[in-house]
Amino acid sequence: MESVVSIALAEAKAHLSQVLDRVEAGEELVITRRGKPVARVVPVRQPVVPLPSLAAFRAQFPKMRRSSTEMIRAIRDEGY
Repeated sequence: MESVVSIALAEAKAHLSQVLDRVEAGEELVITRRGKPVARVVPVRQPVVPLPSLAAFRAQFPKMRRSSTEMIRAIRDEGY
């Protein structure tokens, strides 16, 4: 289980940019006031974007003039 790091409110205010860097990197922080937890700062979950279909992905690329087999044979025959 992951440990949650506590940080005092004064320190969080003084170093907000570093606090956000840590949270953005995946860390969860609990902000305390006078030693008592008052807030939990967690990374925002990014929405899952579905991938396009393979056919749609392939359609983005121009048609090849030669097949991959022909290109590999030509490269091999050139000594690479």
